[in-house]
Amino acid sequence: MTAEVIERLFQTIESRREADPQTSYTAKLFCKGTQRIAQKVGEEAVETVIAAVAKDKEHVISESADLLYHLCVLWADAGISPADVFQTLEKREGVSGIAEKNARPKE
Repeated sequence: MTAEVIERLFQTIESRREADPQTSYTAKLFCKGTQRIAQKVGEEAVETVIAAVAKDKEHVISESADLLYHLCVLWADAGISPADVFQTLEKREGVSGIAEKNARPKE
């Protein structure tokens, strides 16, 4: 898998934004709004964690795919592209996680 898979998924999600919610799950999510989209991201994240704790590799893979899909819907809803996220990851590449976290502005 490459980043292009995420880009293609994201483009498909964007193309379904205005589709009929009766025939498109993606359109239905957009119609339900940010709160529901974010809730689905959380649900899929929890399901991924549960599968990981159970050491169920195939279930982790399946739930991870669901999580990535819902995360892409959340990005689209928020006006964020995969390229925005990849750019941030590239900036962090080669930087210690502790150093990167310590360099973030304090909230």
